Amino acid sequence: MALRIVIDVLIAIGAIFALAGTIGLLKMPDTFSRMQASTCISTMGVIGVALGALLYAIFIMNSASTAIKIAVIALLIITVNPIGAHTIAKGAYRAGIRPEKRMETDDYGRDLEDE
Repeated sequence: MALRIVIDVLIAIGAIFALAGTIGLLKMPDTFSRMQASTCISTMGVIGVALGALLYAIFIMNSASTAIKIAVIALLIITVNPIGAHTIAKGAYRAGIRPEKRMETDDYGRDLEDE
């Protein structure tokens, strides 16, 4: 019974993070802020849901193969999501899209001057 509560809480936390990312995506002012909201928060949402699903697969379903699949999917999302966001941000910067507020450091600009 207590395990089921922990699983439900983890899945709910993941869903709350996903909802916060969706709201952030709608409310943020520029492209870079929207990408931060969608990437960071969705990654945190995947962590919560994946932990809940792992516990469910291991202790309730007694399925090691399902747990391994969930772990692999979660690890792929956790590693690929930030890399993809960085690539999209660099492409947007290269296309001429700039943040609404002036950046303190302009690492993308420094990187693109060399090309």
